[in-house]
Amino acid sequence: VRHMSETDATEALLARLSYQASIRAGEVARRAASKFSIQKVAKISFMFCILWFIANYTYQTALAETETGIVTVLSSTSSLFTLVFAAMFPSNLGDRFTLSKLVAVFISISGLVLVSLSDLTIEVKVPAGAILALVSAFFYATYLVFLRKKVDHEDKMDIPMFFGFVGLFNLLLLWPLFFLFHYSKWELFEWPTKYQWTFLLLNGLVGTVLSEVLWLWGCFLTSSLVATVAISLTIPMSMFADVVFKRVHYPSMFYIGSVPMFLAFFAVTLLAHYENWDPVMELIRRCYVFVFRRGRPIRISECEDEQTESLIGINSGDHEA
Repeated sequence: VRHMSETDATEALLARLSYQASIRAGEVARRAASKFSIQKVAKISFMFCILWFIANYTYQTALAETETGIVTVLSSTSSLFTLVFAAMFPSNLGDRFTLSKLVAVFISISGLVLVSLSDLTIEVKVPAGAILALVSAFFYATYLVFLRKKVDHEDKMDIPMFFGFVGLFNLLLLWPLFFLFHYSKWELFEWPTKYQWTFLLLNGLVGTVLSEVLWLWGCFLTSSLVATVAISLTIPMSMFADVVFKRVHYPSMFYIGSVPMFLAFFAVTLLAHYENWDPVMELIRRCYVFVFRRGRPIRISECEDEQTESLIGINSGDHEA
């Protein structure tokens, strides 16, 4: 008995399969060959761990400094940053800047403003929280767009491994900040109670790991703009959950603001699917032609062109007959 080499054994296996099965096996083999190694995933995680930490830390600090509604509204501007950065550094054709995407983003932000105002009492004590919320939105957009450009397909990188390395590098590189914040009295350390440990673990496993993995996976399957706009839907969906399960009553402004948010999300999804579709620009062009060319006198050359086109159509019809 002579053992085949690995290449000959693979070719012999493919030869025994059916045509469709061999095509599927070839696609699986190509994906496995293009998959990033552990060293490559660790290198990418090292490049993006600081961006991820700044985005999350500034957001949590902004929540401590300012009202949740204000932070939510300002953090929703990450979709606008994502639209601009994705157009400047595109990873695929779906990242192309269009006027329709810009309108959809502004509709989503305006709806989120209405939703937040329905349950908001504006008492801004320190403007630092608002600035931190904008910084968080900026770094979220930067982290997402550049990671999407670095990894162009979801099959190339193991997403849970990526976040595992991000947490590891944050632990190894940023531990000096623990003592710096404590002794500078920026954040005093207090040992958590058992009750707080429970919520910290649940928030770390579900609120951070699971949600971030699903969110980044959705970004790879769609686009960075769709993933960013989808984050803003957590606010009305959480309020809807309060209405259903806790029987909480919100004013009519909440329901009015939720409608454009969901419409904007579906609009961005359709625009990302149809990469070159820009209905707002088409509407503006049609309005321009209707308004500015409606009363314009027709030149003789245009009449001759129309007569020529009509004659060509008649001749082609006779030829087909």
